[in-house]
Amino acid sequence: MARPAIHPLSQFVICLRALALLCGLVFALPACAQISPGPLARAHQALSGPSNCTQCHSVSTRSAAFRCTECHSEIAAEIQNHHGLHAGFPLGGAPGSACVKCHSDHNGENFNMLHWDPTPRGFDHSKTGYLLDGKHAATPCRACHTAQHISAATRAVLSRKDLSRTWMGLTQNCLSCHEDKHQGRFGTTCTQCHSTSTWQGAKIDDHAFDHSKTAFKLVGQHLNTPCLKCHTPGTDGQPRYTGLQFSTCAACHNDPHKGEFKQDCAFCHTPSTWKKSSFTTTFDHSKTRFPLVGKHTTVACDSCHKSGDFKTPIAHTLCADCHKTEPHGGQFLNDPDGGKCERCHTVEGWAPSTFGIPEHSKTAFPLVAPHGKVECKQCHNSVDKVVRYKIRSAQCIDCHKDEHKGQFAAEPWRNQCQSCHAGLSFKTSNYTIAQHQKSTFPLTGGHLAIACIDCHKPIAGLDTAAFHFRPLSCTSCHQDIHKGQFASRMSRVDAKGNPLGCLACHSTKDWHDLTKFDHDQTDFALLESHRAVACVDCHRPPQMERTLLHVNFTQAPKLCNQCHENPHGDQFGAKANDCASCHNINKWKPSLFDHEKTQFSLKGGHQNVACSSCHSNKRDVAGVAILFYKPTPKACEACHGTTVPQSPAKTG
Repeated sequence: MARPAIHPLSQFVICLRALALLCGLVFALPACAQISPGPLARAHQALSGPSNCTQCHSVSTRSAAFRCTECHSEIAAEIQNHHGLHAGFPLGGAPGSACVKCHSDHNGENFNMLHWDPTPRGFDHSKTGYLLDGKHAATPCRACHTAQHISAATRAVLSRKDLSRTWMGLTQNCLSCHEDKHQGRFGTTCTQCHSTSTWQGAKIDDHAFDHSKTAFKLVGQHLNTPCLKCHTPGTDGQPRYTGLQFSTCAACHNDPHKGEFKQDCAFCHTPSTWKKSSFTTTFDHSKTRFPLVGKHTTVACDSCHKSGDFKTPIAHTLCADCHKTEPHGGQFLNDPDGGKCERCHTVEGWAPSTFGIPEHSKTAFPLVAPHGKVECKQCHNSVDKVVRYKIRSAQCIDCHKDEHKGQFAAEPWRNQCQSCHAGLSFKTSNYTIAQHQKSTFPLTGGHLAIACIDCHKPIAGLDTAAFHFRPLSCTSCHQDIHKGQFASRMSRVDAKGNPLGCLACHSTKDWHDLTKFDHDQTDFALLESHRAVACVDCHRPPQMERTLLHVNFTQAPKLCNQCHENPHGDQFGAKANDCASCHNINKWKPSLFDHEKTQFSLKGGHQNVACSSCHSNKRDVAGVAILFYKPTPKACEACHGTTVPQSPAKTG
């Protein structure tokens, strides 16, 4: 039961101490009723009034104490005997202090002092010391907690309780609720044979009931016999557990020999099995011409001695004398030994065969790894229910599926799998790089480090790895990331007449190696400073990418202003894009501008004057300060002023 919220006791304790000092010592004042925390619950109405306080409360100035168990003796008995729900709660502190943690009073007449959290149905019954399991788990509470299940002795202790409403008084004895079907013959401890899961099946399997303590000990097959097979219903319809006859086997079992043998069944048979007679162990067959060994020791006597005739001689020189069916369809009849069974089999068992790897090495197909681990039936399969051992095994594809789908059927391979594979593992090829160098595609550069499967993988129309490519070019394996921009260059052929493909610009050593590409052969030769410019600075990716994967190389800019900003604004008009008239591709500064072609020659003293001394006129163009060269003053006074220093007077 979950504990309810604790009623606040601090004020109550103060009142109780006041009651002890004022009412319990000298002055029995009528005003004591005024200090009561509240009216009592209906169950305690008989204790209302100030004169009855000490019926429940022990007067003390140190700590609050309660006399609950003096009335509720059934609870006191549970606690004392360490039994039931209340015995499991912490009981430290002053007497009764544990009670008021769950059952508070003075909350009004209709206050329910018995709390259920969450509900009686959700109550954790294991806290009472009795776990509800099996069928008990689904049983309604009041199916057990009823007045008729409370013993007469317990009723006296619960004299103050309504027996139809109380949860007290039950015991853990099965018979307090259940009828004893055995009428006391097996005592009162039902759990020694039954469980709460089901009443019908006695727990013989887990030896809860020890049948060895009865007059009939269960051994052999009797251990697995259902109880009701022997304990059949009596006249009252209930199973009989006494008065059963078991002195002879015939008391329960029919005599299959119909009285032919006068001895008791136990003379030849045991409870372990009826089918095997002890006669087979007492008769020594090794003293005959045919000792029984191996599987023959388990053969029933009448399998050979038909109709119980033990005197007529039985042919037994060859296995076929008894085993008439020749399972191999006569495949070994022409062998030197005539196909004797003992060449491959023993009496210990038909399978497995003794014909192993050493014997197989003497055939036309010696077993080498991993064939030595293959089960015989994987090669020697059945045809018309007969396993074929004389099979053709000239080529691998006689047994194995052609994984390459006929790619090596023609010359010079002719499906000789051993040319590339060893017997140890098909997945590991012994086709070396040295052999690959003799093919039509020698491996160079980075191709030497490529795994075979990276090139030889399934292609359209072939669901296995491809080993022959027509035509064989870079694009057979690699995607043309330039999308045909260099088709004409890639179509050029090498010395052997093979198209260059990607090798027209790249090498197999490193994709980024572009030493074969000559930019001077394009319509924009790279001269001077342009040689140091990164490709991506001119061939710019369309989406600000960091690679040249999607670049259109044919759309690279060729004019200066397509790559370079115009630092002069629009002051030069039609010559705005004619950067070469003042600059070259080697460097931007100093300018190559020829001032002598203007209207202001720099000859004389102006020749070494810095450009900025005259050209200093800057204007704001779109937020950028641009140096303007026009107009620039040409008059001397515009730069030198009107004050011209006089030459010193000449002296005679």
